[in-house]
Amino acid sequence: MVEQDLEVREKRELEAGREQTIPGKYFVPATDIYETEDKLMVVMEMPGVEKKNVNIQLEKNELTVEGHIDSEKYAQIHPVYTEYNIGHFSRSFRLSSEIDQERIEAKVADGVLALYLPKLQEATPRRIKIS
Repeated sequence: MVEQDLEVREKRELEAGREQTIPGKYFVPATDIYETEDKLMVVMEMPGVEKKNVNIQLEKNELTVEGHIDSEKYAQIHPVYTEYNIGHFSRSFRLSSEIDQERIEAKVADGVLALYLPKLQEATPRRIKIS
């Protein structure tokens, strides 16, 4: 077994692509994508973002996820040490034509967003029966 030291991953600030009307910094959430035979699963870390403050939009095959922090919670906090900055999150993905966009599902729990992107029936592998 190989031992590996834990490292703090720095938050990446979102590079300005669109103008924002909400003040504050935007960060790119750490994201993992898993693929199974019938779906893709996208898991995003969005610490401090409540379910009511997550916005997911799909337009022209582009899936955009935004999470907004309620900055009032942090107004009176004066941290002694921090490993991540407080800010909003934003990330976009271009979806392939194999994704069934009508059946996309999302769940948020404990600062983690899980997106379930089912594949179209035609895109899922199947065994051909020999007669």
